[in-house]
Amino acid sequence: MKVLVTVKRVIDYHVRVRVRSDGSDVDLNNVKMAANPFCEIAVEEAVRMKEKGWVSEIVAVSIGPAEAAEQLRAALALGADRAVLVETAEVAEPLTVARLLAALCEREKPDLVLMGKQSIDTDHNQAGQMLAALNGWPQATFASAIEREDKTLLVTREVDGGLRTQAVVPPAVITTDLRLNEPRFASLPNIMKARQKPLNTLTPDELGVTPEQHVRLLGVSEPPARKAGVRVADVAELVNKLKHDAKVIP
Repeated sequence: MKVLVTVKRVIDYHVRVRVRSDGSDVDLNNVKMAANPFCEIAVEEAVRMKEKGWVSEIVAVSIGPAEAAEQLRAALALGADRAVLVETAEVAEPLTVARLLAALCEREKPDLVLMGKQSIDTDHNQAGQMLAALNGWPQATFASAIEREDKTLLVTREVDGGLRTQAVVPPAVITTDLRLNEPRFASLPNIMKARQKPLNTLTPDELGVTPEQHVRLLGVSEPPARKAGVRVADVAELVNKLKHDAKVIP
């Protein structure tokens, strides 16, 4: 089984996000970038599938600027066999990402596309579902466990009432949730070996896709500062404040 796994370049989640002084966007100058944490989980799951003998080849894919090659090299160090960068300076909306991935699926013919359920910079949670629709493939989202039964993948996700398991037959799209696994760290020898693995670069034109903008960013602002908490003496005072100050209980 051939797996295509996506890796998005985002601001490192340890970094405090700053807003530009004119409020036009997030300030990315001198900010540490990293792979989207949900994408790291997808890469780890693909590597584990290969270690179990389910997968013959892992192709890591990123859509973004030339600097995204850094995150692809990290995926290669973790166990991906080769990588493809779809280079574009434009911010790709979820539909554009799905169309580019669908065009790449036409070239690569993967049996499975593994994606993070969402990226931490936009929280869109759309590209995986859109890709499945464009390809006409089954999809299983928010995977917290993946098992295989013959040629069927059993994907479990957490729901309000417990767990729900869905069976999908590849080719399919699966998006990964936090509890699926814990990504490993790349060893120094594997980081060195990753430099020798193939990393091809394509453009949207070469995939026959013209990026389109359907959403216009009006502005970005800091969230309102939180008010300091209040210490109460007892339950009666707490109930009184909830009733008369916060007005959250009758």
